[in-house]
Amino acid sequence: MYSFALWLHSLIRWAVVVTGLVAWFRAIGGKTAKRPWTPQDELWGLMLTISADVQLLLGIGLYLLSPITRIAMMNFGGAMQNETTRFFAVEHPALMIIAIALIHIARVRIRKAAEPSRKHGTALVMFGIAMVLIIIAIPWPFMPAPFVARPLLHP
Repeated sequence: MYSFALWLHSLIRWAVVVTGLVAWFRAIGGKTAKRPWTPQDELWGLMLTISADVQLLLGIGLYLLSPITRIAMMNFGGAMQNETTRFFAVEHPALMIIAIALIHIARVRIRKAAEPSRKHGTALVMFGIAMVLIIIAIPWPFMPAPFVARPLLHP
């Protein structure tokens, strides 16, 4: 169960990254070109939200099943001194939860905004910050700590 959830979490990361980058680039283009907020802009924001929410649910399941977080919960003080345990027990989930909260806040503000420029501006800033946090918090294979790094697609 754990290995399947980890594989799925690793796979859906790409949906979050792709939809997030597309939504952000659309916001940049919409803001600079002063174009109206289109159904495609709305769709990419919605797909980002859905993929991030699915990823969050999988992440919560992994957090509860993970041997790393189980070890961390046995001795939280000691876990904070180990960069791998700290990353998976605190840093990764905290940054991802903040990023997903920003995505949801952006979606609400976009719905409430009347002018297209404001919608694009909100998406540009908030989706942009969320994507930076997501990219920082992903355990990429090139990360310096050997036990934090994960493959691009978990086997």
